[in-house]
Amino acid sequence: MHELNWGLPVIAYLFLAGLGAGAVTVSGSVLLRKGGFGPSRFAVARVGALIGPLPVMLGTFLIVFELGQPLRALNLFKVINLSPMSIGSWLLLMFIIVSSLYALTFVLPNAGPGDRLAPARRGLAWICVPLGIGVAIYTGVMLGAMPARPFWNSPVLAGLFVMSALSGGVASIILAGVIFLRKSSDPAVRADYENSSYMLISSDALLLAGEMMVIFLFLMFGHLTIGDVRYAMAAILPGGELAYLFWGLVVITGVMIPFFIEVIQIMPKLLHGREFRTVLALEVAVPVAILVGGFALRYVVVIAGQITAPASL
Repeated sequence: MHELNWGLPVIAYLFLAGLGAGAVTVSGSVLLRKGGFGPSRFAVARVGALIGPLPVMLGTFLIVFELGQPLRALNLFKVINLSPMSIGSWLLLMFIIVSSLYALTFVLPNAGPGDRLAPARRGLAWICVPLGIGVAIYTGVMLGAMPARPFWNSPVLAGLFVMSALSGGVASIILAGVIFLRKSSDPAVRADYENSSYMLISSDALLLAGEMMVIFLFLMFGHLTIGDVRYAMAAILPGGELAYLFWGLVVITGVMIPFFIEVIQIMPKLLHGREFRTVLALEVAVPVAILVGGFALRYVVVIAGQITAPASL
């Protein structure tokens, strides 16, 4: 029986913070991008902007109360240093403030492309993109800064969390788009829906390909740099306590299957210039699979780091 100091609140925080950071980063990137997206660019960016701050706020609430004494969290803002907790706390605070202001520019009266708030919106987007990436990186660095836990102490973990967060952000926008953009009251958005879906799905396929590569590097680092593999990788190797969850839910369900489905969807247009058509069932099933896989990834990482043998210091 393993003693687990970190449970579902920490796992939920890592997932929600990554999801929110990813959604805002994707939103800012779409808004700032000059090519590819048509009239629906503003609507897609708005969906990501409105999704982003809420999961991060909820995740931060969970991690603060997981400390047992929430007021202690205020002590992190009294000193600014290079510790992961200090940097991460300030990153979260700045992200919540800036992303909330960014979201506000999309919901104020008469908000739209080229409105009077457009310069401020673009300026905030330039800040949100690096801030969002910073928050996503921090969720991995927070664990990677613990040398006594070999499973966590990997420089690849932060990159894995970033790729997962960005893919989760795209998935959340696609899923919300099914509800809010597919039947939009704006004829221009409806007419451009297929094009925006193609851009999001093709971008997500690239992110999932990158995530597969980073998973491979994570496994290779665990095998090549730890003297005895059982210290770092035992929980997810065949026969390990979390092996089925990692390979079945994270790798296959959350990454590989969505990747191949998205590649099959975009290939006719990418290779032959054919008209792209979305499939409603896939627009729901694929993002849900990605989000489930993203949560399972955080679950496996947090639990595996606690049940594998600590390294002697």
